[in-house]
Amino acid sequence: MIAFYGYPDDAPLARAVDAARAAEIEHVVIDQHRLDRHDLVTEVAGDSGGFLRTWGTRLPLSRITAVYARPLEPGAASADPAARARAVAFHRAFTDWLDSTASRVVNRPRAMESNASKPYQAQLIARAGFLVPDTLVTNVPDEVREFRARHGRIIYKSLSAVRSIVREFGDEDERRLERIRVLPTQFQAYVPGRDVRVHTVGARVFATAVDCGATDYRYAARDGVPVEMRTYRPPDDVAERCVRLSAALGLLLAGIDLRLRPDGRWVCFEVNPMPAFSYFESLTGLPISEAIVRLLRGT
Repeated sequence: MIAFYGYPDDAPLARAVDAARAAEIEHVVIDQHRLDRHDLVTEVAGDSGGFLRTWGTRLPLSRITAVYARPLEPGAASADPAARARAVAFHRAFTDWLDSTASRVVNRPRAMESNASKPYQAQLIARAGFLVPDTLVTNVPDEVREFRARHGRIIYKSLSAVRSIVREFGDEDERRLERIRVLPTQFQAYVPGRDVRVHTVGARVFATAVDCGATDYRYAARDGVPVEMRTYRPPDDVAERCVRLSAALGLLLAGIDLRLRPDGRWVCFEVNPMPAFSYFESLTGLPISEAIVRLLRGT
């Protein structure tokens, strides 16, 4: 049995659940909207390993062979403080179980932690053989000015796993630069070229070429900039490097942001351990959700 953990209205989770349903695979959905209706009992000793009680049904944990988890923060669906406390407690217990179970998990919480620090993850990416942008993390305005003078064009974005809009640093930002004294910020040399998003699902690779004039194509619509996407076949060595990188990070599913420079060299910006693949799947038809279910099923 496959367990799906997250919000049922979260598009990537919903597409994976639909794929399991279409394949007539036995599965259970653990709805984060209503975690107060669930209980989890684990056992350190014994053969059963514990059980999950969901909507009044007792499910032995030994029956769960695989989990696709998108463990977002528990919502505050209930105004009842006791219900909210139960939801938070279940979430913590379940994500702890995801790190310890012998079942196949896409992805284990501990494997996602490299993305919590983008500078740290960039070092792991470089070890895997990809180029990474020249990067500066600072709260000193003069260091940013020197960095910009050296590279000409630079961008800035968050240091952590919190999603942020990547912006090119301009004159307006120069006038606000003193603000970084209380908030260390990550700056990178601008990399020209074409964006390619690679999704790895186990050893399978699904790539999308992105044509867009915006610095951050995810938010191009906000600036009125069109985005065009199509399926893409990266060179075999690049595809293999992506699979090795995901494996080195302990990720069975990953969204890898690459850019192909005009000189033919590949730069990797980051690896998303909980990618919103549905955006790319809906625009290209790549069967990513089906591949996830096949991976969970072990086929």
